[in-house]
Amino acid sequence: MKFSAQKIAQLIDGEIVGDELVEVSDLSKIEDGRPGTLSFLANPAYTEYIYSTRASVVIVSKDFKAERDVPSTLTMIRVSDPYAGFAKLLEVYNRLKHDRVGIAKSAVVEEGVELGEGAYIGHGTVVETGTRIGAGVKIYPGCFIGEGVTIGDHTIIHPGVHVLSRCEIGAHCVIHSGVVIGGDGFGFAPNSENNYSKVPQIGNVLVEDHVEIGSNSTIDRATLGHTIIRKGVKIDNLIQIAHNVEIGENTVIAAQSGVAGSTKIGKNCMIGGQVGIVGHLTIADGTKIAAQSGIGSSVKEPNTIIQGSPAFGIGDFKRSYIGFRKLPSLLKEVDELRKTIEAQKSKTQI
Repeated sequence: MKFSAQKIAQLIDGEIVGDELVEVSDLSKIEDGRPGTLSFLANPAYTEYIYSTRASVVIVSKDFKAERDVPSTLTMIRVSDPYAGFAKLLEVYNRLKHDRVGIAKSAVVEEGVELGEGAYIGHGTVVETGTRIGAGVKIYPGCFIGEGVTIGDHTIIHPGVHVLSRCEIGAHCVIHSGVVIGGDGFGFAPNSENNYSKVPQIGNVLVEDHVEIGSNSTIDRATLGHTIIRKGVKIDNLIQIAHNVEIGENTVIAAQSGVAGSTKIGKNCMIGGQVGIVGHLTIADGTKIAAQSGIGSSVKEPNTIIQGSPAFGIGDFKRSYIGFRKLPSLLKEVDELRKTIEAQKSKTQI
């Protein structure tokens, strides 16, 4: 897939300095530029590399002024915001990369499936009856889409994803490889014989629009009703969302975190990596939870920052941590004071 400097400049409303016909077929960092690649210069710390880069095209700011000669093979495209311009090109590139349509020969699509215009189903994927797949949806090889699933327009499902029966996924979502949506929630009840009886999980998972779910994450179906991932949520890799959890709009969760059943997380929250949240809690809007924190009680005040296990206010945590680090010296001082007091007692007794 090749693009000329002229075409790139048209896409990002840029001004060409150099050869408008030069073509690129790949992307590169400016310090690792190779002939035939496109790069960009947004951070002034990397300015030095523009005088030695071998990239064929570099996007620069309109305000950039070269202090010495750039390579004769380099074409620059001047724009108002190089980073935004490069991001726009990545979006175009990504869209073209996913420009596949039709059903692969080895895919199994049962009767009763509704398939939107421009959709793609890859090799080895199974789509069960009653499923509705929107326009422009891309389902890559090796996926399983269960009975009665709904997938909104222009959602991308990467290889090896399992979406189980009756789950609903919105439009413009991205589901990465290895994700399981709609597996049974962890529901068991002790019986008279002191064993555990499985509680049937008959709800589903509802994923709203513009959600991204990272590789090998799992979202369990509800016991009753829905496990809900609201609009704009971003979930990193290796995350466990339990049954009947609700995650509010535009909340982001970093890798290896887990949320236990029936907890409700507000909108615009930021949850660090390896955070554990116990069940049946409420986390207020705008809460920020530092990595490796353990949340054992509800957070009721919006826009709170918490840390620790069990977690509490980050200011108190930092002050407490300073005290914790001083414990060895404090213990030494206490021991010395104890010895002094004992010595004084001995003198008094004499």
